[in-house]
Amino acid sequence: IPAFSVLENVLMPLMIAQGKPGNSDRERAIKLLADVGLEKFAQEKPGNLSGGQQQRVAIARALITQPALLLADEPTGNLDNEIGYRLMRLFEQLNKMGTTTVIATHNQDIMEKYKHPKLSLDQGTIHINGKKDLLIRTIRDVY
Repeated sequence: IPAFSVLENVLMPLMIAQGKPGNSDRERAIKLLADVGLEKFAQEKPGNLSGGQQQRVAIARALITQPALLLADEPTGNLDNEIGYRLMRLFEQLNKMGTTTVIATHNQDIMEKYKHPKLSLDQGTIHINGKKDLLIRTIRDVY
């Protein structure tokens, strides 16, 4: 929301869910901003940030409610490798805390650094960790 600060934008889901956020919510939001490398921009308006920085604000906002499932479509697409790896480490920490994380990306270099299961789509066939999935092929043959 352009009229709100970056910090207020991150807190927005909590404001909608519970009203005025408490001090612990603000501390968590500031920590998330630090995790995505934007703590020094907490009081800025989103319009003063680059596209990549705005994307990181959106990621912090998505994470503030500690969702059970996070779907991330090209979360590292507009970011340099250092920030991309930083986000991937954050996603990995969230996963260890119980958030199921599904990441769609074309960045094979980043994904190769992690040992989590990888699904890829190649000409209509889903591969899991580089191997064709027999269940998907069987379903496709039936239909």
